[in-house]
Amino acid sequence: MARRAPLPVDPIAEARRQWVAHGWTTAADGMSAVTSIMRAQQLMLAEVDRALRPLDLTFARYEMLRLLAFTREGRLPMASATARLQVHPASVTNAVARLEQDGLVRREPHPHDGRAAILVLTDDGRALAETATDALNDAVFSRVGLEDEQLAQLIHVLARLRQGAGDFLPPKPLPDPL
Repeated sequence: MARRAPLPVDPIAEARRQWVAHGWTTAADGMSAVTSIMRAQQLMLAEVDRALRPLDLTFARYEMLRLLAFTREGRLPMASATARLQVHPASVTNAVARLEQDGLVRREPHPHDGRAAILVLTDDGRALAETATDALNDAVFSRVGLEDEQLAQLIHVLARLRQGAGDFLPPKPLPDPL
C-alpha cells in the first residue's frame, strides 16, 4: 500500500528494541502492536483517500452514504446512523451537512420525535455510493496486501481486540432452522 520508497529499517521494530533497552520489556510488545495498528490505519486511510478524492468524498461521508444505501428504503434516523457508525454525533452532523449541501442526502422530520431527524438518501447519493464502493473495492478492499488466510486471521484478531474493549457484544447463536 505504501506510495513512497520504503525505509531501510522498520522504525517500529527499532522502537521496540529501544523499549527493551530502556527496561520496558513487558510493554514492548504492546507498544509495537499499538503503533503497528496505528501506522497500518494511516497507510490504509491514505489509500482510501486516494480512491475517494476524485469523487470529492471523505471516508466519513462515504460511510454515511453506504450505510443509507444498505437500508431498504435509503432512510435511517440520525441517532441510528450515529450508533452504527460508532462516531460522535457532531461528526455525523458535519458529514450529513456536507452531504446535504451536495444534494446527496436530505433530512426529514422524525414522525414520532420532534427533536430527531430522518436521513434520506437521494438518487444522486445512491449513485455516488455505488460508484465510490466500486472504486474502493477495486483500489483498496481487494488489494489489502495479505494472503486470504492472513486476512482472515487479522480480521479475527482485531474482532477479539474490539470485543474485549467493549466495542460489541458476542454474537448470539442463530436458532436452528425450522
